[in-house]
Amino acid sequence: MSSRTWCTGALAALLLPATLPGQGGAPRGPEVVSPEVHADRRVTLRILAPRADSVRVTGEIITDRAAPSAMARDSSGVWSLTVGPLAPDVYTYAFTVDGVHTPDPLNGYAKTGPGGIFPLSSQVEVPGDGPQYYDARPVPHGVVSIVQYDSKALGVPRRALVYTPPGYAAGSRAYPLLVLMHGIGETEVDWVLTGRANQILDNLIAEGRAVPMVVVMPFGLARQSVGLGPVPNPLPGEPMRGDPFAFAAIERDLLGDLLPLVEKGFRVSRRAEERAIMGLSLGGAQALRIGLNNLDRFRTVVGLSAALVEQDPATGYAALFANPAAANARLRRLHITIGADDRLIAGNRAFVERLTKAGVRHTFHVGEGGHTWRVWRRNVYDIVPTLFKP
Repeated sequence: MSSRTWCTGALAALLLPATLPGQGGAPRGPEVVSPEVHADRRVTLRILAPRADSVRVTGEIITDRAAPSAMARDSSGVWSLTVGPLAPDVYTYAFTVDGVHTPDPLNGYAKTGPGGIFPLSSQVEVPGDGPQYYDARPVPHGVVSIVQYDSKALGVPRRALVYTPPGYAAGSRAYPLLVLMHGIGETEVDWVLTGRANQILDNLIAEGRAVPMVVVMPFGLARQSVGLGPVPNPLPGEPMRGDPFAFAAIERDLLGDLLPLVEKGFRVSRRAEERAIMGLSLGGAQALRIGLNNLDRFRTVVGLSAALVEQDPATGYAALFANPAAANARLRRLHITIGADDRLIAGNRAFVERLTKAGVRHTFHVGEGGHTWRVWRRNVYDIVPTLFKP
């Protein structure tokens, strides 16, 4: 029996009621509601696990590192924890039941991902006094299309999402192009399902703060996309098949396979001045590497909480540092931003210091927060309006 099967079976046993129902429609156990969002913006999480010895909450919902994460058990076997009040936002969370990770079984709002070391989590939305910047509003909406293609660079079927702005279908003009790269714990669909990038774009365009643009959201891992067919099982201890930091392979796939397909199927500008690449975490490192090494393709490059984990910050940027003046002549904007509590801040600071020493023009911003979608959604809202000139 595999360890994964054992964990699944063990967790199921812990979650089972102490006594199973008999015939005649007897109840399975106490009625449990989770998550429960209170009027004062506190959130109560619950899980029925009568045979468990300990249950803890993990995820973005534990906003204070000093806050308790251990849940309390009542006499019916229901574990609960109330957190907050919380600022209006969308928070991820999960339960650890006797050491086994599980999303909230009562909550259908999940954050997906590639699996492995980044298992499924749940999400809960704490509302504000009105619609937030990431919420759907009564404004004209863009369209998110699914593009499937065969990647010659990787030799596997791949998938990407493409956002076209309101009014795209009725026009004939070519639009600026933004490429959004996701993190190692996500897939391309998380830009929409968790990041709400399409709704943020709709709202910004309706407000006149951002120019209409086409947005391409590739799958950023060097492997077959999730959900297109059977994928070989990973080796023991391997979080996902393929090197997640396979920059060269992802660059070949993006520039040689996906973007030519997008250029044929969508009205996008071919001018480098009207193209930008931006990414978060692993995708931030990919955006910096691909963008700065292809300034004939992209004039704007943005790294959000970039996973700059190389020992030498100059690794992979030989041309940039060999001729900073040439880079400055081409770059419209190089922007790097990260939260003050982000565990990747040291690598970002080291890279920025290297840029400063070399004389590469850039901006660096340290904001609030850690390595979370709460930061990255706001980054999209703040930065997208600055990418292209109206």
